[in-house]
Amino acid sequence: MENRTEVTQFILLGLTSVSELQAPLFVLFLLIYLINVMGNLGMILLILLDSHLHTPMYFFLSNLSLVDIGYSSAVIPTFMAEFLMGDKVISYNACATQMFFFAVFATMENFLLASMAFDRYAAVCKPLHYTTTMTRSVCASLVTGCYICSFLNASIHVGETFSLSFCGSNVVHHFFCDVPPVMALSCSDRHINELVLVCVASFNVFFALLVILISYTFIFVTILKMHSTAGYQKALSTCASHFTAVSIFYGTIIFMYLQPSSSHSMDTDKIASVFYTMVIPMLNPVVYSLRNKEVKGACKRIVLQAKLSLCVHF
Repeated sequence: MENRTEVTQFILLGLTSVSELQAPLFVLFLLIYLINVMGNLGMILLILLDSHLHTPMYFFLSNLSLVDIGYSSAVIPTFMAEFLMGDKVISYNACATQMFFFAVFATMENFLLASMAFDRYAAVCKPLHYTTTMTRSVCASLVTGCYICSFLNASIHVGETFSLSFCGSNVVHHFFCDVPPVMALSCSDRHINELVLVCVASFNVFFALLVILISYTFIFVTILKMHSTAGYQKALSTCASHFTAVSIFYGTIIFMYLQPSSSHSMDTDKIASVFYTMVIPMLNPVVYSLRNKEVKGACKRIVLQAKLSLCVHF
């Protein structure tokens, strides 16, 4: 019988092995993470403090900002610790935990994008029924459903991955514990597990994409019927930003997960992962909010209130 030892820890190879790039990359990713946290946290506080932003659209945006903080925090701190201390070892349980929370927040982002598209459809195509369609209970139910589906999806991903045996190499060709590179280390037959994960991921991604595409199809048809050039241009400008973020997010997800394991290039996957774990969460406040006149107005009101309170205090 062949002597096999079960893996109890993994070694993360990181993004690069070139020592000269370690310090610049650490500074770069630290800045990205700080901008991400401050931008998204600032957006949440702004929405909470300004009553003008207590609408369904900004309710979804506040949850999106919370998710962006969460799913970049599941990856970046561990990644930066590797740069600082050079310790690339992660325990079996810590690897499973990181994979779980990353899957939760990534899936949550997926479903929130679909919910936001539906909200825009209701606002543009059914404006007279908007207040009765997007009620507080409906919005709360949508977000709660997103969280429930996200936790179920993450449980399936982690369960299918760590139900396999790991008795060979423990070197993960990635900078965090993601499903494809970890599953590639298994010494078990993983074809059924891969098939289950591809089916679940495909359903999640394409269901959300279908909702987004149908919503925006109706939106564009409605705008074209308005015969208003100004309204048409405004809607195109708003949707262009949304589609940019959506295309980057779904493009990397499809590229990473919805292809056979034999087609995976780990180095290419690392670069794709940088976009959806670090860049997209940092850009979302700008793409969805900071170009919005209502958000700019809210910022001015908050600053003005702060100045008035300081003047009264002194």
